[in-house]
Amino acid sequence: MANRFDKTSISILPSENFYRVISVVIFVLIAVFFIQAVEYSGRSSIEKEQESLENAISRDIVQCYALEGMYPPSLSYMEDHYGLTYDKNVFFVDYQPIAANLYPDYTVILR
Repeated sequence: MANRFDKTSISILPSENFYRVISVVIFVLIAVFFIQAVEYSGRSSIEKEQESLENAISRDIVQCYALEGMYPPSLSYMEDHYGLTYDKNVFFVDYQPIAANLYPDYTVILR
């Protein structure tokens, strides 16, 4: 009968370990979202660089034809005479001239 009067506390509030676990979970979620945001912005930047390179090549091809009356014979010709520059470690450019009076075929590929 002595046990009947013992006060055992029954707490409605969660324990301190629960709060620690919740704070760790929230921290991990924030870190994951941050890493995903950084990766997304990096991919977006590379895509914009690729689009800019494609526009620059097209502009140089048209400018060469307008000034010289022929399309550029090679990619290095555009680099030497029209100032085309790009990071060759990031992009591969396949340039295929068809003829002096036909628009060349080119492809920009991310390495």
